[in-house]
Amino acid sequence: MTTGRPAASTAGPATGSGAGATDGPAPTGPVVVPVPGRSRYEIHVGGVPVGRTVYLDRGGQRVFHHTRIEDAFGGRGLAGRLVQGALEDTRASGMRIVPVCPCVGKYLEKHGGTYGDITDPVTPDVLDWLDRRLA
Repeated sequence: MTTGRPAASTAGPATGSGAGATDGPAPTGPVVVPVPGRSRYEIHVGGVPVGRTVYLDRGGQRVFHHTRIEDAFGGRGLAGRLVQGALEDTRASGMRIVPVCPCVGKYLEKHGGTYGDITDPVTPDVLDWLDRRLA
């Protein structure tokens, strides 16, 4: 079940989001939406989910382990927008980032200074924990 609440960082203003909103039409551009019940963030275009980044929480860490954008929407920079929104929401929630997912790792390499204060390394302990959780 989606919350309808855009994550802290979206591609544009999130007008019309949420039930009963009357401040204008729903955005048609990319919007990052947290879906905590499914441990993921989705990116929606025209109100339709076209990608996701999936995580598991481990204490105060949010371990990102998979990101996917639908093939028809590839090459538009949506993965970067999705990861940015997810990381901004993670920061706002007081959690730390563990970038097991290569897409999240590459984003952090490119924008590392922005999130270095809340990024933890991927360790064998984290990978073992993740393997057990995903088994």
